[in-house]
This record gives sequence, C-alpha cells and structure tokens, in this order.
Amino acid sequence: MKKKVAPADMVQASTKIQAWWRGTLLRRTLLHATLRAWVIQCWWRQTRARQLEKKKWEALELYKRQIWATVKLQSCIRMWLVRQRYCDMLNAVRNMQNCWHGHICQFHDTFQGSYELTGSHLQLQLDIFLGSQVCRITDCIPFPIKN
Repeated sequence: MKKKVAPADMVQASTKIQAWWRGTLLRRTLLHATLRAWVIQCWWRQTRARQLEKKKWEALELYKRQIWATVKLQSCIRMWLVRQRYCDMLNAVRNMQNCWHGHICQFHDTFQGSYELTGSHLQLQLDIFLGSQVCRITDCIPFPIKN
C-alpha cells in the first residue's frame, strides 16, 4: 500500500524541488556567461598580442631600413673621397713624371725617381744630383681607406 502524503507536505516538497531546479538553472546560466566572457577575454588578449608583435616588427623593419641607408650613404661618401684622393695622387704622379722626363732630357742624369703605387699608399723616391752631392727625397703617402 501506498502511503498518502498530505497536500501541505507535497506543496512544500514541490517548492523545494522547484527552488533547487531554479538554482541549478541559474548556476548553469552564470557558468555559461562566465565561460563566454572568458573566451572573449582570451580572444582579445591574443588580438592585442598580435597587434603589439606587428608594431614591434614594423619598428624593427624601419630601423633596419634607416641603418641600411646610413651605411650605404657612408660607403658612397668614403668611396668618393678615396677616388678623389686617388685622382689627386695620380695627377701628382703624372706631373712628376712629366717634370722628370723634361729634366732628364735636358739635363741627363740630374733627376732620377721612382714610385710604387699600391692599394693603400703611394711610395715616392726622388734623387737629385747636384754635382758630387746627392739629395734623396723619400715619402710615403697613405690613402684614407677604412679597414
């Protein structure tokens, strides 16, 4: 036989069951809302991290281009200065050769000279004969080349 429950007890039991169920639904809803907020926060953090990484990369590329341009400009200026110095030395050697040639033809064995032109310097030696005396001039002219 089944025991009959009083209607007041049934109302109280059904109220407890309904309260428990409403609490469960509320906790589940809050859990889902919390998880959704957490997913959005994770996505936002990743997006910000990617943006910051992109900004860092762009700054690095800009810096690299500026350094490259500076080095290229310095290289061109150094090359121009070396060429200018080389041309000056070459003209000086040509002038000396012309002078030596003219004096050797006019005054045999009065002047004698030699030069050695290397990648880093110009070595000059000039012997001037003045009767029984010899005046020797030796000079080494370095080129301004950066190693």
